[in-house]
Amino acid sequence: MFLRLLFVFLMTLNIAVGAWLLLGQNDALGRSATDPGVPELQLLSEQAPVAPSATASVPAAAPAAPSESYACMTLGPFATPQDMRTARSALARQTVRERARQEQTTELRGWWVHLPTSGSRAQALAEARKLEAKHITDYFVVGSGDQQNTVSLGLFKDPANAHNRLDQVVAAGFPAKLTQRTEQVPQYWLDLVVADSVHFNWRSRIRDPSVGSHSSGCF
Repeated sequence: MFLRLLFVFLMTLNIAVGAWLLLGQNDALGRSATDPGVPELQLLSEQAPVAPSATASVPAAAPAAPSESYACMTLGPFATPQDMRTARSALARQTVRERARQEQTTELRGWWVHLPTSGSRAQALAEARKLEAKHITDYFVVGSGDQQNTVSLGLFKDPANAHNRLDQVVAAGFPAKLTQRTEQVPQYWLDLVVADSVHFNWRSRIRDPSVGSHSSGCF
């Protein structure tokens, strides 16, 4: 009886030890101690180093900005405001900015041959009669303005003709004078800012030979 009980005890003990070895050594048998589907935790020191990718280590270079050569210039003078507006419209697509402006300028209108201004109209008429006595005609007595009571002997575009008239009157004994006649007149200009000055050809669109160009300050 005793031997039978001892045998049963030893069998039970073996089964308990076997169960403990089987269930308590998961790591030794390669089994996971976590639930199915849950990733195992790893220390940073256990993780394999990751090689940096080429795109991450070297940032992509930004595209280079297009090269632009800005230039500022002025076209003119234009004879009329309409001529300036027409040119502005013709060049609008080739320019960055445009500005129209008007200036006053002194323009030579010709050469004036005349006698010195008299103190009164009566004196001016007396000088005119003396001219007629010397067979000098084509004169005019100025009746108003800043040259009032002056005997005019002609306004000439050609300076050579003006000098011939002056010599004729002086040779007849009169103290004639030669004066340049000027006038304040408007001029019209067009200021431009051009992005591509190398290929900008304004002359292909504005064919007026009196219009020119020069560099100017930007605005």
